[in-house]
Amino acid sequence: KAIYYRDYWRRCKCDKLPDALSVAVLDYAVNSGVKRAIKHLQEVLEVPADGIIGNQTIGACSSKPLKDTVQRYLDKRLDFLISLESFSRYGKGWTARINRVRQICEGLCG
Repeated sequence: KAIYYRDYWRRCKCDKLPDALSVAVLDYAVNSGVKRAIKHLQEVLEVPADGIIGNQTIGACSSKPLKDTVQRYLDKRLDFLISLESFSRYGKGWTARINRVRQICEGLCG
């Protein structure tokens, strides 16, 4: 728990994100790296993708529909995984994981 909190939750500033988005970002960061998870979030939010969550990224989270943002973010994550050579071997599991995260996030979006 301490490692997840220190190395992922805090670095991604998940406590400052809407709950559904924090779940999606945390899971992405754990599996594909903090920088990539943040940069892809910033790309979805259409803010400069510098890999650091600051006020502009946090503010953009509240300026767009949450459900749409989460869906686009998870779609971007899946697109990234599909682009990997190892997708043919691990893709089924990765896709299932993203679908589970998607269900959790949908429940949090209401």
